[in-house]
Amino acid sequence: MKVIIIEDEALAARQLKTMVQDCDETIEILAVLDSVEASVAWLSTHSAPDLLLMDIELVDGQSFEIFNQIEIKSPVIFTTAYNEYAIQAFRVNSIDYLLKPIDEDALRRSLAKFQELKKIYGTTQDNPLDIDGLLHLIKQTQHGPSEYRDRFLLKQGARLIPIELHEIAYFYSQERLSFVKTWDERAFIIDYTLDELECLLNPKHFFRANRQFILCPKAVDKIHLHFNSRLKIDLRPPTEEEVFISRDKSSEFRNWMGE
Repeated sequence: MKVIIIEDEALAARQLKTMVQDCDETIEILAVLDSVEASVAWLSTHSAPDLLLMDIELVDGQSFEIFNQIEIKSPVIFTTAYNEYAIQAFRVNSIDYLLKPIDEDALRRSLAKFQELKKIYGTTQDNPLDIDGLLHLIKQTQHGPSEYRDRFLLKQGARLIPIELHEIAYFYSQERLSFVKTWDERAFIIDYTLDELECLLNPKHFFRANRQFILCPKAVDKIHLHFNSRLKIDLRPPTEEEVFISRDKSSEFRNWMGE
């Protein structure tokens, strides 16, 4: 796999390069670029790499400007210290969005996700990568007609399954992994942290209950008054974890539920 790193901080670029090669030693880093200008110049005069690892804030502007100047024919994993760019990232060729400091496990999952997409769209000499088909899939699954996500592409064994948002009861974290629970009680691993998901979900339809759960209102089966002004929530489908709303968030939660 041939990769370009676009990162304006020299130390961060070196660390990311090392981390990428630790994840997969067969990856070839073609170039490390530090600006919009340098990226446009390189991408205009070279064949498209398999993947771009792209910081958002560069020395001469935001990397989104690159897309305004030239046609990008490569999928992108964005890296940034700012989660407010998530929606904008998914309007372009993004297959993932990693918050700094980059976690190696998260990077490894992002690279694995890209490899799974490549399997669908061909990677052999006789069946080269259909980049147009891949980018079409990315854009279809990564953003809908509104600013927020309306579907996710989730892995189940060797398959990638599109799951519509209306099929999802809640998101939860367990042992450093994030999961989706559907109304028919299926559970899928999802390659986003709950912090990242919170940026991608419409807050009218999903509520961050605590560090472990993001809920849709129909998933709230019962609400119990609990000690110290907390609320205890029974979910459907049921979960083995006890779900609590803190005293600080209980008023916000009640308003969200329509009290």
